[in-house]
Amino acid sequence: MFERCDEVKVLRDPIHGYVNIELKVIWDCLNAKEFQRLRRIRQLGGAYMVYHTAEHTRFAHSLGVYEIVRKMVEENRSIRTALSEIDRVTVMLAGLLHDLGHGPYSHSFELISGFQHEEMTVAILCKNSEVHEVMEKAMPGLAEKVAQVIEGTHENPILIQMISGQLDADRMDYLLRDAYFTGTKYGEFDIQRVLRTIRVRDGKLVVKQSGMHSVEDYIMARYHMYWQVYYHPVARCYELLMKAFFQRLRDVAQSDPSVLDRFRPFASLALNETMTIEQHFSMDEPCFNYGLAQFQQAKDPILSDLAYRIVNRHLFGYEDWISQAQQDFCQSRLLSSGYDPRYYLLSDEARQRPYVPYKGDRKSLIYVVTPQEEVQELSEVSEIVSALIRGKSVNDVKLYYPKEILRKKADHEA
Repeated sequence: MFERCDEVKVLRDPIHGYVNIELKVIWDCLNAKEFQRLRRIRQLGGAYMVYHTAEHTRFAHSLGVYEIVRKMVEENRSIRTALSEIDRVTVMLAGLLHDLGHGPYSHSFELISGFQHEEMTVAILCKNSEVHEVMEKAMPGLAEKVAQVIEGTHENPILIQMISGQLDADRMDYLLRDAYFTGTKYGEFDIQRVLRTIRVRDGKLVVKQSGMHSVEDYIMARYHMYWQVYYHPVARCYELLMKAFFQRLRDVAQSDPSVLDRFRPFASLALNETMTIEQHFSMDEPCFNYGLAQFQQAKDPILSDLAYRIVNRHLFGYEDWISQAQQDFCQSRLLSSGYDPRYYLLSDEARQRPYVPYKGDRKSLIYVVTPQEEVQELSEVSEIVSALIRGKSVNDVKLYYPKEILRKKADHEA
């Protein structure tokens, strides 16, 4: 039904060895401008400020997700026989295109813009775009089916599980890829074993009990990667400084709109306007970085200072948040030193549990099928996962402020 390429396209990949593309609709979507833009969006946002080799992109990650999904639907007989050809192509495209809506520095941009990347992804898929035209040419209505998988509304829950479940292709690729490019080992697990032991039972994906230990490793990999990489305090500080910069830009623009003339592409963000698809397309990291560089020369001293800190990695120091009295003391120190605490005293909280089985929500569960063909939720079979669920949720609250104030505070306490 779907046209094939003249020959199988093979792309080398450090995580999966090769990415194989046989269908023309997938190859044409890869070459569409919306997907090519992902070459200009880093995968890890502020974490590249910590791990200097974390320069990999959403483009590479998206190809990796596609390849994992392709292996699921083509090489796993249980999944292949459970899906129609249209479903198989739909979910492969969803894997490839699921991150089209990401902005500069990925999740950092969501803090600034106020919208989730999935919303923009669906808009790109369903409106006037090159990827939309490619999919509609291949099969009318295909773009809407792909969008439904990403939104989680598709009629076939198996497709949704493969893209955004507890054991999905998205997480499997980014754990392995991010571990590789950060030079860490935390995210490693036996993906081949996981993929070989996935089965379809009662309209959902399950894992054979013989593959359960690989799934346990996968869950622990998620836990360690979040605390060691994604929630690293320096990466979080970088994101908070971005947010503080745009908050200051909004505040200044209210009384002096001409401040936006320094870099007009930031206007929609500063004015809290909904970005069009065209504006979103032009907003990649080279554009974003150029804008920040321009604001280093802004007349407003707070704007120029925050821009300088972001561009040149002069980030804030940080400490564990203990009490409101501690925060009040830091605020008084900042005020006496001439800093505005609205932009120079930042805080955030990181929390996570590696696996939380919410009953009634299929995609939030991992199921295991026993040798007796009984399907059970993972924590009912795995002692390791059961212990993780019973344990306390770990929260990490940090205060961030200029390092010179941090040093003065340390001298005062000494």
